[in-house]
Amino acid sequence: MPNIKSAAKRVKIIRKRTLRNSAIKSRVKTAIRRFNEALAANDPEKAKVTLRNAVKVIDMACSKGVLHKNTAARKKSKIMIKFNEFMKKAQ
Repeated sequence: MPNIKSAAKRVKIIRKRTLRNSAIKSRVKTAIRRFNEALAANDPEKAKVTLRNAVKVIDMACSKGVLHKNTAARKKSKIMIKFNEFMKKAQ
């Protein structure tokens, strides 16, 4: 436990931020998982909707500073490649 009052306050702030960051990271993982499930179900319409949602969630996490911009770009690129391959097979 910190001895200085300002350090104690920083500990509280860090706890709040850690909770927020973990919730946002979980939201990103869930969005990507739902997208992958839509691909596995061979549902192009659902895949399109979940892709849009996943990109939105990743961008929000990046803007909040939870994900680095290159990490966000890599995640978006990865799911876009999967989606494009899926759409080629679907046609």
